[in-house]
Amino acid sequence: MPPKSKRNLRAGKLLFAGLLLGIALILVHSALDEFKPWAVPEEFTHLKNPLQPSDSNLTAARAIYRDECLQCHGSHGKGDGPEAYMHKPAPHDLTNSVLMSRVTDGEIFYQISQGRRPMPPFKSRLTSDQRWQLVLLVRAFAQPPSALQTQSHP
Repeated sequence: MPPKSKRNLRAGKLLFAGLLLGIALILVHSALDEFKPWAVPEEFTHLKNPLQPSDSNLTAARAIYRDECLQCHGSHGKGDGPEAYMHKPAPHDLTNSVLMSRVTDGEIFYQISQGRRPMPPFKSRLTSDQRWQLVLLVRAFAQPPSALQTQSHP
């Protein structure tokens, strides 16, 4: 084989290896992005839920949750729904009181609204009040059952 052909073959192999390396780096970067903490804009962190944890709000939230969230987060919010095993990262355990005490209502509202792979955004699928109702339910998952009964029945 002439020297020029050998150089072209070598250059082609290097180009191909570089392309494979670039693709691998992109895949690793996107996979690691899913495990980073949520980056919630400052204007959302201080938002307070305008809705009260009433029976009507919690009943409405349960219906929305059943239709939109249960398949991944599970019937009791433990992150163990029938589709949970298919997702990386796995859905959060919403019953974890330590985890839930670290996020504000506004942060939960933002997360529901914007979504993040694998969770879809609900901003255009649910009204603002529906998303705030879900915030109430998410908070209820992390509370002991007696606290929820006290809240629902003043």
